[in-house]
Amino acid sequence: MTTPSGTLPVDDGAADTVREIAQQPALWREVDRIVAASRESLDAFLRPLLARGDLRVVLTGAGTSAFAGQVLQPALARRLGRRVDAIATTDLVADPRGHLAQDVPTLLVSFARSGDSPESVAATTLAEQLLSEVHHLVITCNEQGRLARDHAERPHSHVLLMPAGSNDRGFAMTSSFTCMTLAALLALGGDAYAGVAERLARAVESIIEDGAVDRTVGTLVDRAPERIVFLGSGPLKGLAEESALKVLELTGGTLMAVAESSLGFRHGPKAVLNERTVAVVYISNDPYTCQYDQDIAAELRATLSPGSVVTVSADSGEGTEGSGDGAWLLPGLDGVEDVALALSAVVYAQLIALRASLARGMRPDNPFPSGEVNRVVQGVILHSLQN
Repeated sequence: MTTPSGTLPVDDGAADTVREIAQQPALWREVDRIVAASRESLDAFLRPLLARGDLRVVLTGAGTSAFAGQVLQPALARRLGRRVDAIATTDLVADPRGHLAQDVPTLLVSFARSGDSPESVAATTLAEQLLSEVHHLVITCNEQGRLARDHAERPHSHVLLMPAGSNDRGFAMTSSFTCMTLAALLALGGDAYAGVAERLARAVESIIEDGAVDRTVGTLVDRAPERIVFLGSGPLKGLAEESALKVLELTGGTLMAVAESSLGFRHGPKAVLNERTVAVVYISNDPYTCQYDQDIAAELRATLSPGSVVTVSADSGEGTEGSGDGAWLLPGLDGVEDVALALSAVVYAQLIALRASLARGMRPDNPFPSGEVNRVVQGVILHSLQN
């Protein structure tokens, strides 16, 4: 078997992860069709809610699913012109009165690969308990999961099922993350994102099919870093968080991964840098914001050894200033919003995590064979909330 780039031989310990990274363009097109086919029912559910000026939108999930909300929050707040908060289910369940302190009409958007994580179900239950009016948009990859089953017939809920193939069999969420994030963007953003799925799919197909990508990712991983830093601004900070988690998961925690915003990195987290650190800086498509991303990339290049810093940015297809070694491009994505750019850019992080895992002799499909960390979280005791 080979990696998505077609050049790196791997054994069956990576078969699921390899397939799930490579299938993303095809699944994004399927997500686009699913949302389009559900448009009438989605609009019937969402339009009356989004027409209300007092509606609060809460994006929630655990782990990678929480980072879906972080990627989406800035774009949806601007697009919807209202309060949109990204709150992890793990935070919401631990402190429900703090996060749901205002009893206002709320649309709770729940992201869940399996829908069986204890916090996923508990978050919706607590919202019902504390809020006078709550509506649920459940975006999940598992039709048989408890979250989907619990909300399938509720009058104030709408379940949006992802393609069956997005319910990743591998340990780490890859295609499940990008499919759910794209689905929320299309469902809530509407016509503003028409055609974006196809652009993203073509960009990633180009990346996956390009043998040079494997060589650039391989070159970075072959430096045998002991620390890796991911930086980004706005929606790309959520992408940086997801990128760091992928590396931690697939390497079984043996490669230290850190995420921060481009400006926030100097305020303490920069202490992580040493001679065996590599850095990935996601460059915003916003002309104002990208200046801060470029500044930190230049600063890091002046600090770290040559080849230790790469930037990931959009490319019009006609070349990008400064392209070459250390500049990884996303073809044909100039001008797309950062929330969409993130869904293509994350593939680079997925490939880094895959290569780093294999370089350490691990099995990416199951990097924790003794069960210290599980695909669906275990060991959570849910406690009753007394009114």
